[in-house]
Amino acid sequence: MTPEAVTHDLVIVGGGPAGCAAAVMAASVGLRSVLIERHEPAHTLRRVPAVENVLGFATGGAFADAVAADVRRVHELCEVRVGDAAEELQADDGGVTVRLASGTSVRARYAVVATGVRAALPEEAEWITSDAGPIPPVWEADAASLSGRPTLVLGADRPLGTLLRAHPDVPLRLVVPHPPADAYKADEVRGESRVTLREVASLDLRRTVDGRFTAGELGDFDADAVFVNLGCRPAAVPGALVRGEDGYCPPERQHPHVLTAGDLRSARGQRIMTATGSGAESALNVYYALRLNS
Repeated sequence: MTPEAVTHDLVIVGGGPAGCAAAVMAASVGLRSVLIERHEPAHTLRRVPAVENVLGFATGGAFADAVAADVRRVHELCEVRVGDAAEELQADDGGVTVRLASGTSVRARYAVVATGVRAALPEEAEWITSDAGPIPPVWEADAASLSGRPTLVLGADRPLGTLLRAHPDVPLRLVVPHPPADAYKADEVRGESRVTLREVASLDLRRTVDGRFTAGELGDFDADAVFVNLGCRPAAVPGALVRGEDGYCPPERQHPHVLTAGDLRSARGQRIMTATGSGAESALNVYYALRLNS
């Protein structure tokens, strides 16, 4: 496939906090970039109803509005392609090529890949046996509709605490099974009256003929009252990215023309502020690399 004729200084794959920060920083130093995002810029922030560690903002939605506005502000230097997805990234001595689902390609001198993470699936958890099919992540839960209803949350990862902080007055009834190895993750919500923590070695989750769920000795639950909260898995783009044994893409192991930013880098430090900083730093590194080679 022949790459597009237009060559950018930088192609940014992923429009979360890291990718958007890279776009704004790149524009501030005069780099021409293109941002590839299958949804809207900063859409991942909107699933965080409450934040306690982001300067100047108390909700992910408010921060998303500000980030999206900043990306629009730099439109003369940053082209935003919404509704397309990167299917493959290749790198060579002259730059990078990103092949898109639409059948087109983008060619640039450098790439910042900030595709983040996705929710882990029940079938990826060794302690869960399930034939229940797709289950939504807990950050998609409508707290008001769950008021007073027994709700099954598979796993005690951080979004559980976020849900509770965002809706302090909703009388939730959350049943949260987790394996012994994940007991430390439950410390944030331990003692919370709306949560029943259940340490289990294994869980057998089944869908009943009437569309409900049964979870072994934990009981039955309505189909719309079961959510996944098992942590995350890296969402790496196929191709040139170098992955570690855990699937993440450490920056120091990548091709010289490929930089990884945000949550894709490692399982540690997955926070909005660290993602934002890493995206901005990656764009600056591209700027200095281009100046050095000019």
